[in-house]
Amino acid sequence: MNDAVPTPEPASVQERVREVIRLAGRSQRAFAAEVGLDPTKLSKSLNGSRRFTIEELDRIGEAGGVSVTWLLRGRDDTRVGPAVSAARIDGEGTLLAETGRQREIVDAAWRLIAERGYHSVRVADIARACGTSTAAIHYYFDTRQDLLNAALRHCVAEAFARQGAVLREVDDAHKRLLTLIDLQLPVPEQVVLEWRVWLQFWAETALRPELRTVHEDFYARWRETVERIVRRGVKQGVFRDVDPDETALRFTALTDGLAIQVLTGAQQLPPDMMRRVLVDFVNSELVKQ
Repeated sequence: MNDAVPTPEPASVQERVREVIRLAGRSQRAFAAEVGLDPTKLSKSLNGSRRFTIEELDRIGEAGGVSVTWLLRGRDDTRVGPAVSAARIDGEGTLLAETGRQREIVDAAWRLIAERGYHSVRVADIARACGTSTAAIHYYFDTRQDLLNAALRHCVAEAFARQGAVLREVDDAHKRLLTLIDLQLPVPEQVVLEWRVWLQFWAETALRPELRTVHEDFYARWRETVERIVRRGVKQGVFRDVDPDETALRFTALTDGLAIQVLTGAQQLPPDMMRRVLVDFVNSELVKQ
């Protein structure tokens, strides 16, 4: 295997593959035989009349000592996340204009994180869960870290979207806040898994400053959800004239702290007790007597 990484970076996949073949010091036909690719298919792919499959690029990269990421994108750094490209992969591994595959990958990844733990999930595990190859995973994500980070963001964004859809149907602010409490209780499996991801997101953010901007954005959104409900309640006259920002800070801190105790089994705190404490907070601190 040739260990040299081709430089300078060619401008297209075809040119990068040609550069790999050139540095390998073999003819196009001999290189095709080495990677198990029909010479005619290789020729068509190089002239642009046929697309390389991701599996073919994987074999070409292995033979040339380069990554699939380099072949596809012309760089192999770890500072970027998912590929920003219209190209996607179909069930047979062909590069196509398609959008569902990446979502499927991150959805599988966050669920595995929730079930096994952030640092126990391998790219091979995610590929197996999606019924695809690790090479296909790496088409979308340069590194395992990029994929896991995207999975964390995806999980939180999906939870907010589902929560928002339910809350919009409730007009009365008091009932809306009680509904939010019910939505936050770690009872349905989906919510339990989401809380597990949240716990790991907090831990990773504490250790890795590069995640703090994303974490702050999501946490601000969580507090803003409560702030809007409190303002609505004050305007509707069902809540006392309280400071929405301070109230949201206290409510979210109480919710998060209780959820941690429920999930970790601390003092055998059950979800119904978590609900009772939060409802008591709303009644004593917000609701007009």
